Amino acid sequence: MTASSAETISTYLRPIDTEGLGKFAEKGRSNPDAKGTNKVHTVTEGQYRTISHVKQHQVVVDEPLHLFGEDTAPAPGEVILSGLGGCIAVGVTAVATWKQVKLSKLEIFLEADIGNTAAWGAGGAEREPHQMGFQEIRVKVLVEGDAPDEVLEEIVERANYFSPMANSLRNPIPFSISRTTDSSE
Repeated sequence: MTASSAETISTYLRPIDTEGLGKFAEKGRSNPDAKGTNKVHTVTEGQYRTISHVKQHQVVVDEPLHLFGEDTAPAPGEVILSGLGGCIAVGVTAVATWKQVKLSKLEIFLEADIGNTAAWGAGGAEREPHQMGFQEIRVKVLVEGDAPDEVLEEIVERANYFSPMANSLRNPIPFSISRTTDSSE
């Protein structure tokens, strides 16, 4: 092949079910206040290592050595960022599918500044809830596909705006925690 007859080969990411996405969207339009429920059962193995049972899956969480864990798995904040990254990727994929854009690359880069000077309430600094946890989250989306840059930018903006996990982290939500004596919850 000569330089003047070069060809471009594009490979695309596995697509999602366009028809199924359309039916899911119609269901949302016809009942916009519908909600689902996510359930997780977390069991501590010792030190800070936990296993969360999520349907037929398991998610292992630990703390790094400098926080007295064994560093055998991601820390809780890293798991939250992983969930956020996954949610944004789902949104970008769904919006691209809706806009009939084939994606060839999608990567999400996330980082967050986290405050824990209260040492989880175990004698550290006296802090207010808003002073602990994530203080700032930064996300960068690398997306490529068969659309102009302005369309890819719009896809990312729309995925961010409608992301359930991004909005859970951005917006105050009712939160309750209580002690139970029933291990079959």
